[in-house]
Amino acid sequence: MARYDYRCTACNKVFEVEHGMTEHPEITCPDCGAAATKVFNASGIRFEGSGFYNTDQRGGSSSTEATSGSTESASSSESHSCENCPHHNAE
Repeated sequence: MARYDYRCTACNKVFEVEHGMTEHPEITCPDCGAAATKVFNASGIRFEGSGFYNTDQRGGSSSTEATSGSTESASSSESHSCENCPHHNAE
């Protein structure tokens, strides 16, 4: 079962109704009995804190460094030059 917000077309009260995702029931306002329409909101999922984006870095070695067999430290790989990069050779 999923929870959806509905708004009354008469009194504008917003209320929550639980029903299946494939169901499309006719919803009425619990206060005045008028028809209600579904309110579309952004997803209820919120990604807070660190670790949710590929730009977030943790200290120490990462799983990609451990599986790739690289012996370079993070500081030396960040300070590399672009001499062998394809876009540099095109100039």
